[in-house]
Amino acid sequence: MNERIAIVDMGTNTFLLLIAEKNGRELKSIYQDRIATKIGKGGINGGFITDEAIDRAMAALKQFDQKAKEMDVTKAVAIGTSAIRNASNQQALIKRIEAETLFRPQVISGEEEADLIYRGVRQAIAIPASKALIVDIGGGSVEFIIADANQAFWKQSFEIGGQRLMELFHHHDPILQEEIERIHHYLNEKMLPLFEALEKWKPEVLIGVSGSFDTLSEIYCRQNSIPFNNEPETPLTIEAFQAISRRLYSKTRDERMKIPGMIELRVDMIVVGCCLIQCLLSRYSFARPTVSSYSLKEGVLSTL
Repeated sequence: MNERIAIVDMGTNTFLLLIAEKNGRELKSIYQDRIATKIGKGGINGGFITDEAIDRAMAALKQFDQKAKEMDVTKAVAIGTSAIRNASNQQALIKRIEAETLFRPQVISGEEEADLIYRGVRQAIAIPASKALIVDIGGGSVEFIIADANQAFWKQSFEIGGQRLMELFHHHDPILQEEIERIHHYLNEKMLPLFEALEKWKPEVLIGVSGSFDTLSEIYCRQNSIPFNNEPETPLTIEAFQAISRRLYSKTRDERMKIPGMIELRVDMIVVGCCLIQCLLSRYSFARPTVSSYSLKEGVLSTL
């Protein structure tokens, strides 16, 4: 008998739902949804989740809970990442999830998060033998994994996600050049272990994972009349990224929203996300980039 599984990635900015059907060893995605919850807003750099953010989280989970019940889900898991794992009041949210929904909450470490992201990406992309750097820019943390198709050689989670960077540095709209420079200075210090790992393992391909990378890829495709159908792997070039990021830096939020391919979910955080990617590219050269739409939730699914 087929089993239906629901997985929620409780990210710092967005809650992502995946419902899949399991038939023996075969897994098939049958429904996906996403809701901007912004649970890190106003508290992430202080190590807590505000009451308003908990209410937004529960509203999203109850909506997902209703869909899971409609689709006869028998196993439901909600994965807590950076904002939740670092919150002093995480138990207030955990207890409400357990009391008010079908979902079984699990708070994972940064290393576990990186491992699950790698498992998800490996299902979407043929990672080359020459190794790739996988980058997942979340709202709370950023995961970096150096890997080939068979194993991860190095992985680390850094608490330098988009919501953190926004609240620390992005105070003007459009962003000021001095704010960009302060972000780069901050990241160059925080990401030293990454730069050392890059020199040791020398990956050739950059794999950007979902989030801001999805939007950058869609903007690139729209500009070049390339079909964008939310495939597991979508295109992006270094040159296109540089041009798009320059446009994003110069525009207000309202102006960014008018760019074909931009979505409300990403319009705020994409500017600091571009700063992080730019900082990375200024320190290391990749032969080419690509984008994976598969990430943590697909990685979790592969373990069930």
